[in-house]
Amino acid sequence: MASYYKLPIEDRSGIGTGSARAMRRDGKIPANYYYHGEGNQNLAIDKKVFNQAIHSGQKVFEIDLNGETVYAMIKAAQYHPVTEEVIHVDLMRVRRDEKMTFSIPVILEGEAAGANEGGLVTHVTTAVDLECYPTDVPESVTIDISGLELHSALTAVDIALPDDISLISAEDTTIVTCNPPKAEVEPEVEEAEGEEGEAAEGEEGEATEGGDDEDKGAEEGESSEES
Repeated sequence: MASYYKLPIEDRSGIGTGSARAMRRDGKIPANYYYHGEGNQNLAIDKKVFNQAIHSGQKVFEIDLNGETVYAMIKAAQYHPVTEEVIHVDLMRVRRDEKMTFSIPVILEGEAAGANEGGLVTHVTTAVDLECYPTDVPESVTIDISGLELHSALTAVDIALPDDISLISAEDTTIVTCNPPKAEVEPEVEEAEGEEGEAAEGEEGEATEGGDDEDKGAEEGESSEES
């Protein structure tokens, strides 16, 4: 039987921007709770308690609602554009006997064989979507990279999962790669263009010198005729 993080909640009667601001000043986060077929409920969550809950690594939380113990997950969160603090939360009820899709972090395990050859290991995708019961949501999944060689990659299908957990992300989603470090490419010096420019200048110089000789000869010819 899985254990769930207990998330204390409070009912809130006030709605609107003014009421929400007043709640935040008191260290509370406005929240909405909803479940298919039921009306939405306005709630409040203590900010410190909420931060502890989201850092617990769990995806499903136990809450007491209207005298009943129910299970809910954070469906969406709104953040302040400057402080990046959570300013509003949407909680959605889940049923423990119905499978749902969860985004789960991927942890790399082991040392890549290609790293011993100078390769760089790059963690490309840090989370994958999995389908499972809320009672079986893992905090993370691991992928063994010890067999990862140079010029190779591991994909989502290489993640070992229990039989009751299904992969929803595309099987060919790249999780981790091992490639040689990129060599620094020195900028090419455009010498050819400079040589062409010098040659062009030389040709122009020759043409100019030839033109001067021709003009000089013509002037001497004119002087002889006049004589």
